[in-house]
Amino acid sequence: MAGSLLPVGKAVLRSRQPSNGYIFNVNLQQPKSIPNLLPYKKRAKQNNNLNKSVLVSPLVCQYRLRPVSALDSDVPNPIDQRSEDLKSSESFKQWDSLTAKFAGAANIPFLILQLPQIILNARNLLAGNNAALFAVPWLGMFTGLLGNLSLLSYFIKKRETEVVVVQTLGVVTIYIVISQLAMAGSMPLPHYAVTSLVIACGLVVNFMNYFYVLNPVIWRYWEDFITVAGLSALPQVMWSTFIPYVPNTILPGAVAFVVAILSVIMSRTGKLPEKGIKFVGSLSGWTATLLFMWMPVSQMWTNLLNPDNIKGLSALSMLLAMIGNGLMIPRALFTRDLMWFTGSTWACVFYGWGNLVCLYLCKVISREFFLASTVGFVAWLVFSFWKDTQVYGYSSPLKSLKELISGS
Repeated sequence: MAGSLLPVGKAVLRSRQPSNGYIFNVNLQQPKSIPNLLPYKKRAKQNNNLNKSVLVSPLVCQYRLRPVSALDSDVPNPIDQRSEDLKSSESFKQWDSLTAKFAGAANIPFLILQLPQIILNARNLLAGNNAALFAVPWLGMFTGLLGNLSLLSYFIKKRETEVVVVQTLGVVTIYIVISQLAMAGSMPLPHYAVTSLVIACGLVVNFMNYFYVLNPVIWRYWEDFITVAGLSALPQVMWSTFIPYVPNTILPGAVAFVVAILSVIMSRTGKLPEKGIKFVGSLSGWTATLLFMWMPVSQMWTNLLNPDNIKGLSALSMLLAMIGNGLMIPRALFTRDLMWFTGSTWACVFYGWGNLVCLYLCKVISREFFLASTVGFVAWLVFSFWKDTQVYGYSSPLKSLKELISGS
């Protein structure tokens, strides 16, 4: 029998409840109707709205979009290039959160930064003492105003909300001071009118871009404008500061304007190499920083020429400027943003502490006030570098400084 095949019984598959004549008993239903797809434009609009809602969601905002190097905004942030062990360490997370809170706390001193100066100017205007307002150079204030407006665009692009608020407060408060200077006759009215127009347009454009309601083409034109305006204003402001010791001419600004226009056109038309295009793209941020840095130089030059008018300065305003900028130094160092660090440190040293030195030498403030401010500022710098060195696991703060300057 080994070579024959035996018949095998049939195997029948049945469901749990067998029915007559069917192997499987399945309850069939009519298929549900499939909704028609929306037209492409409407679907794209819905997706765009969804992206916006996700970006502004409180859950997503817990992850901070950190600023990147001002020299090259396309380079990933050095923080993101760190090892996962470093980024996941508790000390790293705590210092990341703490530096963000420091930057947010800078809103408090900047909120009232110009308030003492505004009050002092208002009192002098009401008393008819317009000459006292000439102690505040309108050119220096204009430089700071233009710098703050350009930096506002820089930080809006980086989505650093705390610093956006700081720069906005700076623009508004400095504009109030400039308005007082125009009322006193210190600032020419034509210059004030043009300044008012630029500030109004700048605030509208920046915040439309922040809330995603601005056409990208308009934003590109605005970036080109602040690049040309910054490059043109910087050499002209630096030259005009030393009038009448130098000839009164617009030649520096005119030359810089032509160079700026050519640079922007060549960058937009692709006539420059890739590095050249990136360099032109970073100019608006750096010229803004240099304009901001020139503001204390202009103020100290005015102090040197007119030491009798130093009493028109508010020591509290200088102290608040030093505190506000100082609170942003740890965050700028932690994110390795050279432009941010340079501007904040310079403002602390020259605008804040430097003017306190002038007030102390002219015996406007007491020795105790000056020494307390100096010791506090130095201690804060030491603490910032020490904590950054500890968090990154370095043996020397020079390593942090080297990374800040080189970007690597």
